[in-house]
Amino acid sequence: MRNRLVLTALFTAAAGCLAACDPATGSAARTPSAAPASSTVPSAPATPTASASPDGKVTADAKATVPDFVGMGLQAAQDKAQENGFYGLTSHDSLGRDRMQAFDRNWKVCSQNVKAGTSASTGTTLDFGSVKLDETCPTREQAAPTAAGGKMPDFRGKSVKAARAALDSGTSITVNDASAEDRWVLMESNWKVCTQNPAAGTALKGQPVTFTAVKFGEDCT
Repeated sequence: MRNRLVLTALFTAAAGCLAACDPATGSAARTPSAAPASSTVPSAPATPTASASPDGKVTADAKATVPDFVGMGLQAAQDKAQENGFYGLTSHDSLGRDRMQAFDRNWKVCSQNVKAGTSASTGTTLDFGSVKLDETCPTREQAAPTAAGGKMPDFRGKSVKAARAALDSGTSITVNDASAEDRWVLMESNWKVCTQNPAAGTALKGQPVTFTAVKFGEDCT
């Protein structure tokens, strides 16, 4: 009886050993590990898109014929330019007074920087020289004055605003009414210089500048 118990125990132990061992190698069986995760493939870079006009039409490298805008109202000229694919638009005062074209319908086109009939890229900026509706276009564009070479320009007849813009921003400027009315010079683009100190041609060294002025349409006294 005792011998049977011993044999039974030995048989059970041997069976357990065989179950735990690899039949081919005799080594302990191992659970296969999970396959390594595949590496992430970098995505392709985004393809650049061509620029488009406000209505969604592609305008890159497009060309169009520049219309004749002279004589048109400024707002109408801008609308026509956009109809032809030109969206880079700007304008300036043809009289050199440095006035802003705040209400485009109150201005008319006197000149354009790209000749009418020219085939140009629609990325070209069109610049319209303009005057107010009740004004006459000048025979030549009147450029705003500049302090070239560090010399005091001749500002007589120029707008006070244009004169101020031509001088260094740190210049101290005093503007007095040239008439006997002692008016305040508020909208400087509507006033023209009558006299100036220093005189034209004087070297600019940061000295204060004084102007007397009257409104356009008035005579300097």
